[in-house]
Amino acid sequence: MLFMVRMDVNVPPDFDSDTFEKLKQTEKARAEDLQRSGKWQHLWRIAGQYANISIFDVSDAAELHDILINLPLFPFMSTEVTALCRHPSAIIDD
Repeated sequence: MLFMVRMDVNVPPDFDSDTFEKLKQTEKARAEDLQRSGKWQHLWRIAGQYANISIFDVSDAAELHDILINLPLFPFMSTEVTALCRHPSAIIDD
């Protein structure tokens, strides 16, 4: 199943910057692993925001949920998930 996920990161201003830098590095490594596995198919930054739009290809919503809640930055995220399906007029096969 394909899902589009918008992730907005909101870090409290008083959060320790060194701890946050370590979390970002761990998050980057996790995102790269998920991309290599094919589960995190696309990752786009939203210009001017600490946010992204991503496309995940997972077996079901439960798998997506497990991926998202285990991201290191999840405690600082708000997410919006949209299930996707193929449009009958699409000419490109994924």
